[in-house]
Amino acid sequence: MKRYESFKQKFFHWFLAFQDDGPFSAAAGELLALLKEELALEQAVFYLYDPVRAAFYPEAAAVGTPDAGPIAADGERKVAVVDAGGPHMAARLFFMLSDETPAMVELMYRKDGGFDERLLWEIRTDLARLFRKLSAVLQGEGEEKRYGQLHHFAAKIHSSMHIDVVLEEIIRTLQNVYPSFTYHLLLSHDNHLRGNLPIKTLVLDEREKQTAALRAFLTGQVQCEEMEAPPRSVLYAPIKGVQAVYGVIEIIAPYAAPFPKREIHFISLLASTAGSALENAKLYEQSRRLVADLQLINDTMRQLNARPRLHEAIEYMVSQIQQSFGADEVGFFLFADGKRELLPGSTPFFFDHRSEPYIEWVEKRRQSGNDILFAGDVCVSAFGSFRSIMAAPMQQNKETKGLCIALASEPYRFTFEMFKLLESLVQHSTLAFMNAMLREELEKMVVTDYLTKLHTRRYLDEVIQTSMGSDASGALILFDIDNFKQINDVYGHQTGDGVLVQVAETVRANIRDGDVAARWGGEELAVYLPKVPLSDAISIARRITEKVREQTIPTVTVSCGVSWWERQGCEDAKQLFKRADAALYMAKETGKNCIFVHDDCHLYKV
Repeated sequence: MKRYESFKQKFFHWFLAFQDDGPFSAAAGELLALLKEELALEQAVFYLYDPVRAAFYPEAAAVGTPDAGPIAADGERKVAVVDAGGPHMAARLFFMLSDETPAMVELMYRKDGGFDERLLWEIRTDLARLFRKLSAVLQGEGEEKRYGQLHHFAAKIHSSMHIDVVLEEIIRTLQNVYPSFTYHLLLSHDNHLRGNLPIKTLVLDEREKQTAALRAFLTGQVQCEEMEAPPRSVLYAPIKGVQAVYGVIEIIAPYAAPFPKREIHFISLLASTAGSALENAKLYEQSRRLVADLQLINDTMRQLNARPRLHEAIEYMVSQIQQSFGADEVGFFLFADGKRELLPGSTPFFFDHRSEPYIEWVEKRRQSGNDILFAGDVCVSAFGSFRSIMAAPMQQNKETKGLCIALASEPYRFTFEMFKLLESLVQHSTLAFMNAMLREELEKMVVTDYLTKLHTRRYLDEVIQTSMGSDASGALILFDIDNFKQINDVYGHQTGDGVLVQVAETVRANIRDGDVAARWGGEELAVYLPKVPLSDAISIARRITEKVREQTIPTVTVSCGVSWWERQGCEDAKQLFKRADAALYMAKETGKNCIFVHDDCHLYKV
């Protein structure tokens, strides 16, 4: 008893010098060291109860680190004296450290220096009060510091409008408050963030069993679970704003024990504060993105209107989509007469058969009525190397005119916001595409004969004028259908038109892509052959006359006049026309179904 009274006296001096900014285990160790010294104990160890393992585990010791093993709970006993083996006895004093935390102090002493039961009960009562007050003091100091850090955290994140800064500050604050814990931020796929933050992807898969993390995300409530190997306690706190839940904080304790209510409350406050700041940052970024999207649409439309040709407009849109969305391949398709036509200007991949699985995927979803033509990660084995797909319809007056498909090899490269922007961008650009197509169609109609679909004489004149200014030589062939009036009189004008179309198709099929076939007038057709010698022009004229005689129904023949020019001469287009016409006249006058040539000096039959 005298030694114990001495302990109480020295405790007063110890408490005056006590530093209240350290951890509880360190303060408990100091108190046990004083108790050991004054009571001449072999050892004194403080234990906390682990409800998961249903045993007391050492937390602090008077000498060194507590290396004692776990001790099973001893029912309702408050004081227990056991034989520790050899010359030692152990007195175990059980009490409640708080309303929810059982604790125990084990005093190890020699058998020849025992304690009577009354003294042990008095020591238990005093130690229970001392440890509870010590815990309360340190907890109060800790709570003050933690909430001070929470205030600093709130002030910092609400002053920033950057999502990355908010998330970095969440991790930094947790590491300051719980330095021995492990943390992860569980975010969805559409959070593309920089830095080295401990971020995991929050998988939202209906086919898989709901995890505690997913429950926290879906319900907005804190969830806890226990890991088996190694044994750990894990807490999931939703980062929740007013409008939505934006992610989950995963906190892994270094031991398996339920999180105290005060810790859950603090973590919930931190997560909700972060959710509010994150929501503000997202709204700010969303408003900036909307402004940027409108600017993108405006700039794109201005550039498209400056490109009257369809292929130029498509090429620009492809480049813009690749640059703005990070797409690897972009294709534009036009629907006409029940067919799908790939527009020029699309990336080369879509002209290859490897693109067919992606196109079919989009078509199936579109035909099934699915408006969301968007996938973050398609099956590689069923398609190819591209994992991300999004497609937007080209609509005008509620009618689908075509389709734009964008592909990326990186999974989840496209966000849903990108998909909606693509839809808006394509919708605005469709009118420019349709106008370009109508403009080209009108231009084609101006230079195309309605019946034969050959070029007009005016267009032929322009081509010859251009060729005579830039080429070294060229030839002009005039064809006249023999006895065409007789065809009209015998078979009718409709058959006569059909014969004229047949001859036009034969002419078109027997010339090169760079050659120009035109309707000269009435039943006369013309072909201009740039950069060809006279001998080649005669061969082409002969082939056409033979094909016409063989392939027309009813059978007709043609008379042909050929003229030729070269740069050494001083001839103009008018003289070229005049010589070809003179050659054709001679062919008609000398029996028809023949070819005459009028070069610079001579007029002769082939």
